[in-house]
Amino acid sequence: MSQAKKFASQADMEEKKVTFSQISEHAWAYTAEGDPNTGIVIGDDCVLVADTQATPAMAADVVRRIREVTDKPIKYVVLTHYHAVRVLGAAGYGAEHILASEDTRDLIVERGEADKASEIGRFPRLFQNVETVPPGLTWPTMTFTGKMTLWLGKLEVQLLQLGRGHTKGDTVVWLPQERALLSGDLVEFGATPYAGDAYFQDWPQTLDKVAALKPKALVPGRGAALTTPEQVAEGLRGTREFIADVYASVQAGVKAGRDLNAVYKETYAKLKPKYSQWVIFDHCMPFDVSRAYDEASGHADPRVWTAERDVEMWKALEG
Repeated sequence: MSQAKKFASQADMEEKKVTFSQISEHAWAYTAEGDPNTGIVIGDDCVLVADTQATPAMAADVVRRIREVTDKPIKYVVLTHYHAVRVLGAAGYGAEHILASEDTRDLIVERGEADKASEIGRFPRLFQNVETVPPGLTWPTMTFTGKMTLWLGKLEVQLLQLGRGHTKGDTVVWLPQERALLSGDLVEFGATPYAGDAYFQDWPQTLDKVAALKPKALVPGRGAALTTPEQVAEGLRGTREFIADVYASVQAGVKAGRDLNAVYKETYAKLKPKYSQWVIFDHCMPFDVSRAYDEASGHADPRVWTAERDVEMWKALEG
């Protein structure tokens, strides 16, 4: 760790191979080797898209894939949470409704502009044609608390808030008839969970609630689509273990009175053998440990990440 690392994902410029695959009768996964995923539900009379990609130009490729299998209108866009890389492509779908939890809307109000600037700085490759993003932020046209049920013809689609984890507004898209789930970043597979806005102590319990649904198939926030109950269980286990391992290490360091820099170096060294093969490990770890340090020190809610705070933190921990 003596050599300074390139900030966040600025060194990651390699294009990824996109896969568009069906995971159940009505659910599809748009995945790209660890880049942010998009989940799609093709109902009887319309289409729902969960997580939009980072720009309308990138969303156009999702639309192209959808049009290869259906000409039904894209009626709903669901924001599983507020992060810019997930929501700024929404304008590319021409959807009638943009749906999010009320907590997600609150986060957009509180920190949407800061997050937009922060993430564009972190992920240059993921914000292809950023000029296609309309001015301002992506705002939901409808919000809910706890649960919302949509009917795509005879297909029931539930939007569920199962608890805090990746953010306080996390929403999953659940198809109870075929037990398929679009998890957003609550679940990752072979990809490092980003936890800069997380609730470490809540996240494992929220994953238990996901598991209690007994999904047969799942589109994670990053990583390959999970198409068997065994793969779903593996995705849940890996995400849960990472969150628990980070927090246990950081909590021990805080209790011992060590500063953030010392705790970061210790936690990085502990987790590297087990998780460094996961995508964006080096990107996520400074943000994850910083948030875990705050939570273990009594700061219940995540602080706002700004482009300036990102760089300042990175220089302190990685410079």
